[in-house]
Parts: sequence; C-alpha cells; structure tokens
Amino acid sequence: MTEDDLPYDDRVLAGEYALGLMSMSEAAAFARRLNAEPALAALVRGWQEDFTSLTDDITPVAPPTRVWREVQGRLFGGDTGPRWLMAAIPTLLAASLAVLLFVVPPAGLVRPPADPLYHIDLASEDGTLLLAAGYDGDTGELYVIPYDAPDEGTVHELWIIAGGNAPVSMGLLPGDDPARIAVAPEVAAQFDGATLAISVEPPGGSPTGAPTGPVIATGGVQTL
Repeated sequence: MTEDDLPYDDRVLAGEYALGLMSMSEAAAFARRLNAEPALAALVRGWQEDFTSLTDDITPVAPPTRVWREVQGRLFGGDTGPRWLMAAIPTLLAASLAVLLFVVPPAGLVRPPADPLYHIDLASEDGTLLLAAGYDGDTGELYVIPYDAPDEGTVHELWIIAGGNAPVSMGLLPGDDPARIAVAPEVAAQFDGATLAISVEPPGGSPTGAPTGPVIATGGVQTL
C-alpha cells in the first residue's frame, strides 16, 4: 500500500500525530501502527517535513514576559511549567518530539522536570519515536515517556553507551506510562556525548549484564 492508498481518516490521524494533538494513549497506539505500516510512517514523515518548511522564513522572537506568563498560566494552571518542553516548541515540527511537547501530564501524575540538564529522543531505524527522556539534575532521576509498550513476555531495558565503553544498564522501562528512573551519580556523569539504547529482554531484564535481545531504539544525549 502507498500513501495515496491510505484512507482519509489515516491521513487526518497522521497530521494529528505530527502536530502532537493526540492524547498519550492515542499517540502510543498510533506509534505501534507506524512500526507495522510503512506507508503510514512515510505519511507522518511527509506531514512533519511539510510543517517544518512553514517555519523556514520565520525568525524566532522571544515573547514578552506578560505573554509568556499567560501561556504558562493557561497550560499549567498558574504553576511554573516545564520550560524545557516549551522552549523546544519552535523546533517541534522539525524534531521527533511532536507528541511530548504538547502533552502535559494531568495533576497528580508523574511530572517532567522544569529545567533538565539533558534531553534524549530514542527512535527506531525508521525514525519512529519510542521514548523521550529528560534528566532532572535536582533529583538525579531520568523522566521518561515511553511510546511503545513491550510485547507480552518481554521487557524493555534502557542502556547507556559512553564513548567506547560497553553498554551499562540503567534499568527496566515502564510499560507505556511516564515514569522517573533513579540514575546513579557515576552513570549520570557519563551523559555528555553518550548514547542511550533500548533492547528487548526477557522478564526481569538481561541475564548477562549486556543486551541480549534486539536493540529497537537509540538516541544521543543532548545538553539543554
């Protein structure tokens, strides 16, 4: 099937996904379809490229403080919002963070750090975002939003690869809910220039201390 053969509803959904207009559960379900439907994945990439081109001739302008505060108030109910998400909005359409940037966890759920030291997008070979993360230097935790739950009978394990060193496990990922993962100080010290990866492992994680299943996503650590 080609992009032209896709039904109208799928075309609309692809645009909503590219703009980050879906709920967390809807985005996760749609991301799973992208892994199995190449034509749909190509359509999403097309949407993203088209949207990105709209900003080519636009010079970024910082909003007045009054406007910025009003935006934060509407999004976060008067509380200080996660500045790392808002700051990335100008580059939203050119990046794989389309869902993360527009989805703010409801009150009472795990919240992203307001000003993380690092950010990581982990994507599959076809560019599908499987996980987005931000490291909270104040708590020593990695805030993660998974977009693809592991298959039944498997788990997803997160690894850090620093320079030429062997992969080091950072623990098992939650199914498909946002979570915070404690990061040992010696591991956090390796974030600069490192790569994170997700592998598929048996229940309980890798039995060998190294990835044993396929690596389904990788992403470089970005300093914010």
